[in-house]
Amino acid sequence: MSEHHINPGDVRFFCGQSHPALAQAIADDLGVPLEKSQFRRFSNDCMEVQLGASVRSRDVYIVQSLVRPVSEHLVELLIMLDIARSAGAASVHAILPYFSYARSDKKDAPRISITARLVADLLATAGATHVMTMTLHSPQVHGFFSVPTDVLTARTEFAAYFKHRKLEKTIVVSPDVGRAKSAVRFANMLGLPAVAAHKERLSDTQVKIGGLQARLLRKYRRALVYDDEIATGGSVFEVCKALAEGGIQEIIPICTHGVFTARALEQLAKIPQIVEIVTTDTVPPPVERPAFLTILPVAKIFGEAIWRNATRQSIGGLFSYWQEPEHL
Repeated sequence: MSEHHINPGDVRFFCGQSHPALAQAIADDLGVPLEKSQFRRFSNDCMEVQLGASVRSRDVYIVQSLVRPVSEHLVELLIMLDIARSAGAASVHAILPYFSYARSDKKDAPRISITARLVADLLATAGATHVMTMTLHSPQVHGFFSVPTDVLTARTEFAAYFKHRKLEKTIVVSPDVGRAKSAVRFANMLGLPAVAAHKERLSDTQVKIGGLQARLLRKYRRALVYDDEIATGGSVFEVCKALAEGGIQEIIPICTHGVFTARALEQLAKIPQIVEIVTTDTVPPPVERPAFLTILPVAKIFGEAIWRNATRQSIGGLFSYWQEPEHL
């Protein structure tokens, strides 16, 4: 439990139905109760939510990861934000450990929505006065929010996990140049070199990987493949396959959001050089958790950031784009 607690009389802590275990862990870290909420359906399938405690003149925190069914959990969150605002909350904080719409960050085809911006607008319209999330797929999505938004990082947790490993002849690999800066920050924390692959996306599940030269890879025996999320696993699979073909003997994919849709874990397990996959609990863990999957908790990071926000302190060192994150 964190040494930093918030006065339970000053706040109300709630969660939607997407990831109650993480919400409870954050509440426990802060030493506040996770209040109950009631979720019901009318006969016409409309959703009704009722918060189980008074929020008047209090700071309200609502935890909801946008995981499957994403639209359902988004509407649930919007309703809860609106309830808190309408019931006289002093402030309303939307805590989204995983903001899945961050992948919809640009108009790369005719007549489509930049949905990340739309959802950011909806959160503010519903009543959020502050948003907190972790590791956006596209950094520019941060600019879509019209309310103060804190984007945290799990980089310190990953670095702490690998700090005492023997990492001779190890290189950090970013699956694409868009994630290269983040990979370099992680590599610097461990004193390792880093390289970025060149990714060409062919579809939601297919990518083409280049830029990983065999003469470069021959210098190393281990690769840490550092990415923001693994969904279908297509990108990471192709990168790991290229690394294996280049002579890398041991591969460890690392991602903040282990979404693992379809048969991602099963596909990655087919590459014998993959000895472990490391992720966090920003999303609920798979029902069937393979032995090679390591899940690191992030409740402490959110608890620390919420406490600092509540006590008017800087959270700069916890920020996703900060060059030197703090060691908690």
